[in-house]
Amino acid sequence: MSWPRHLVDAAGWSGAIEALAAGRRTLAGLWGEPGLVHMATHADGEGAILSTPCPNGAYRSVSAWHAPAIRLERALFDLHGLRPDGALDKRPWLDHGRWTLRHPLGEALAATGPVPYPFLASEGENLHQIPVGPVHAGVIEPGHFRFTAAGETVVRLEERLGYVHRGLEGRLAGADLDRAAKLAGRASGDSTVAYAIAFARSAEDALGIEAPARAQWLRALMAELERLANHLGDIGAICNDAAFSLMHAHCGALREQVLRAAESAFGHRLMMDRVIPGGVAADITPEGARGIQALLRHIRDRLPRLVELYDDTASLQDRTVGTGRVSPELAARFGAGGFVGRASGRSFDARKAFPYAPYDVLNFGIRAREDGDVNARVWIRIEEVRESLGLVEQILDRLPSPPVHLGPPAGTGEGNALVESFRGDLFVWLRLAGGRVERAYLRDASWFQWPLLEAAIENNIVADFPLCNKSFNCSYAGVDL
Repeated sequence: MSWPRHLVDAAGWSGAIEALAAGRRTLAGLWGEPGLVHMATHADGEGAILSTPCPNGAYRSVSAWHAPAIRLERALFDLHGLRPDGALDKRPWLDHGRWTLRHPLGEALAATGPVPYPFLASEGENLHQIPVGPVHAGVIEPGHFRFTAAGETVVRLEERLGYVHRGLEGRLAGADLDRAAKLAGRASGDSTVAYAIAFARSAEDALGIEAPARAQWLRALMAELERLANHLGDIGAICNDAAFSLMHAHCGALREQVLRAAESAFGHRLMMDRVIPGGVAADITPEGARGIQALLRHIRDRLPRLVELYDDTASLQDRTVGTGRVSPELAARFGAGGFVGRASGRSFDARKAFPYAPYDVLNFGIRAREDGDVNARVWIRIEEVRESLGLVEQILDRLPSPPVHLGPPAGTGEGNALVESFRGDLFVWLRLAGGRVERAYLRDASWFQWPLLEAAIENNIVADFPLCNKSFNCSYAGVDL
């Protein structure tokens, strides 16, 4: 297994918590199974997983000392019934009181029905609350946002998610690799390639196998096309939320062309189910490769004028510069990945920090800024679009020869992977027994980004929330597993 797993006692668990609280390590995941809780952390290109027993169904709280673990602990209790002793926030996260069972992956008790959800209080004069969602206008996932404001200025924002919980962890348990790979690829549809790569690499790690070289390069090609489509779409959507629809139209057209090129090359616009354990489901066609090369030329021709349009529109800059700032200290504390972290000075990228093929031999840079505002998050996306164009070109020029798949893999073992999605790092851990998934855990980058959105909107006006929210573009489904 690429990250070793160690069984530790209470003292070892406490030592890991202290390392997180002191900033010496970064939290990568927190999950459980009956009588056992697991925690993944990393630092300086080295990762480890610690497991500790839960006598009487309890373990020492991580969140009491390290805030990024708060929602992970709440979800862990909802699913498994494992209690974090000393936790400051013991409210449910996924369980809204409408499940037929409580702790369905643990003791599976009879449900007690809906209970009131106490939002955090704010004190001060002339404060009022604005409830938004969970149902929103347009095509958007459900999430509730509770604003406390003084006039138009936001004093506190609190998010409540969990409305699209699908029981994914429970569905993965007992599934064969083919079905499990399909489920993992649907954890968050905009990151289907990244999730599929993370799951496949975890399974291959568990089985001690390696996908053929051409398959690994094709996986990276799909991942960069996914990154291009999402970043181009986000750049336009952010501008649209600042009432500049012209950028939205142009970027939306470019995104559509990326999706069409992906469909031509791999048979699916989102490239869903194309990455599988042991390799990829199908090879790229010569026509598909030529279509992607034409796409690169087209984006390179259009992008500079769009960037100039963004940078030279004073009314747009007025909305994005200085709005929704996340400090570098807060981004580092939460281990924020992707464009959210890099816009606030944290230049972490799993493709560099934990290099996996073919990124270990490809030439690309990681851009970071210190401003931490909406404008910085736009610029990081722009710079990543440029880097992805170069990566796609390198991959097409250097594709290894076939084959693209090893055949149906099977066996027993544990494995994990940390993969860079367009949104940030994804962590996947699984245990296989006889070719089936015994346990699996998927952690989206959004777990450590959603809380920062609450911090970013403070002291901004309510009308700037859609702009801040889109500049983060966190996944609802990714944290509602």
